[in-house]
Amino acid sequence: MEAANKTDDFQTIKSNLKKEQRQLNNKRFFNNKLLVTGSAIFLFLTLVAFIGPFLMPYDPYGMVVTERLQAPSGDHILGTDDYGRDLLTRIVYGAQVSMGVGLAVTIISSVFGMIIGLYASYYTFLDHILMRICDGLMAIPGILLAIALMAALGPSVLNVIIALSIVFTPNIARVVRSSALVVREQMYIEAMRVQGAISFRIIWGHIAPNTISPLVVQATFVFAETIISEAALSFLGAGVPAPDPSWGNILFAGKLVVFKAWWMVVFPGFVIALSVLGLNLLGDGLRDFIDPHATSKNKKLRKKIDK
Repeated sequence: MEAANKTDDFQTIKSNLKKEQRQLNNKRFFNNKLLVTGSAIFLFLTLVAFIGPFLMPYDPYGMVVTERLQAPSGDHILGTDDYGRDLLTRIVYGAQVSMGVGLAVTIISSVFGMIIGLYASYYTFLDHILMRICDGLMAIPGILLAIALMAALGPSVLNVIIALSIVFTPNIARVVRSSALVVREQMYIEAMRVQGAISFRIIWGHIAPNTISPLVVQATFVFAETIISEAALSFLGAGVPAPDPSWGNILFAGKLVVFKAWWMVVFPGFVIALSVLGLNLLGDGLRDFIDPHATSKNKKLRKKIDK
């Protein structure tokens, strides 16, 4: 009977601790202005990308030549492009392409970057090989490497994803490797080796979970950089091919008529800037949320510098 009462008391204490931890995390989340703002912008753009196309009354490919280059009005809130297509509809469908490419590249580069970083940190002979390959790729400016890959692969959404995944995987691999090297030297990892634990269990069961936090933060920055890179590739004609809507090729079309139709440059440029700003705020906020001690150290350092 006493044992049952002790078990119930333990479960009650455990549930109360979980509740208090949840309340504390919620309070920290809403007190983190960067994280709240970045999350709100990212959520808004996600809804626009994946729900917005169903709400648009116009066809993103439907051309009405008699309505070309119309200024923003009640019928066309953001105006029309040089083929008479509704610009708002094109931007919303372009959000689906840009956000979809960004999400796919972030997932692929995170998975491969994590695998490379973990095995490079654990095996010295692999470290020399894999990190030199990553160094070689990172030595080439990202946009130039992406253009070279697109020239070899050809313009398409799938090839943009492949090219940008190759560009950003080394960045994530180095972040994961640096975190994994610290974890690998911990005493409990050495104890597991002594006890005869297999390498796969050590790497994926104990080292990998401790690299998730920096990986998630880095992934948000990769997402932002992917959106910019995809827009740049499409702007240069090496990305998503026309007439498929993309923020980059909308900007390219607007460049040709910028003095006649300013809205074709301003609105897609604003959306790109907003998405990158939101993702960078989200990344900074996540970093502060995950590691509050680093935030307090940074604040003290800033005060010293100001003095």
